[in-house]
Amino acid sequence: MSRLDEMGVHAEPKIRTDRCDKHGEYEARCFIKSIWSMCPICNAEAQAREKAEVEKKDREAKLQAWQRKIGDAGIPLRFQNRSLKNFIAQTPAQERALGFATTYAGEFEEVLKTGRSAVFLGKPGTGKTHLSAGIGLHIMRRYNCTVLFTSVLRAIRSIKETWRKDSEQTESQATAALVFPDLLILDEVGQQFGSETEKVILFDVLNERYERRKPNLLLSNLPLDDYKNEGRIKPGLKSFLGERIVDRLREGGGEFVVFDWKSKRV
Repeated sequence: MSRLDEMGVHAEPKIRTDRCDKHGEYEARCFIKSIWSMCPICNAEAQAREKAEVEKKDREAKLQAWQRKIGDAGIPLRFQNRSLKNFIAQTPAQERALGFATTYAGEFEEVLKTGRSAVFLGKPGTGKTHLSAGIGLHIMRRYNCTVLFTSVLRAIRSIKETWRKDSEQTESQATAALVFPDLLILDEVGQQFGSETEKVILFDVLNERYERRKPNLLLSNLPLDDYKNEGRIKPGLKSFLGERIVDRLREGGGEFVVFDWKSKRV
């Protein structure tokens, strides 16, 4: 017979064969008084369920906190009812763009593993915002991911405003707010002034996201390279972003999707 100390703990555990209705026989052990261990498989399953529930609640709390924080800096109200399913593709080029967006959103768990980014290039009214909003809404619903939709000017302004003496936020905090979301959608890239300061700010944000394998979706009305217009050379997207950012956007299978059809708003 196993000896007990004054706390009721066995000097050596008692062992017996018990039976679980679900998993069959197992070796049960008794360390304290007459308390016997449960089926190890049932116990492991219960712990896994408990852990998953805790992680789910933690994720939901973070998502709710994030959505409260971004407020009206998220997907524009006009585009909150736009989905991948209600995008009308009437040409092969539009079907390719829709196919890319659908695959990108549907495989977003894999996208998160590599940080694969994408850039939508095309004139206004061609559906870039519609498809990007559709991607964002889909991954928020299906994967409970965090998304931030903002213009590049607003993003840069949020950093610059921390340089004021009366700013309540530090530059690091403003940068962290742009790095935090699972997907950052930057609209109107190329509408900024194109200064070196802006390039440095964008590089700091996108490079930190790159290092953390966080994907980005950039929207621009410009072609990728410089182009000729009215007899003058106009800067393309590369001139506003810089080669280093473009290289990072290409890495890991990043794609540049061209929206080369006429505006749907006409």
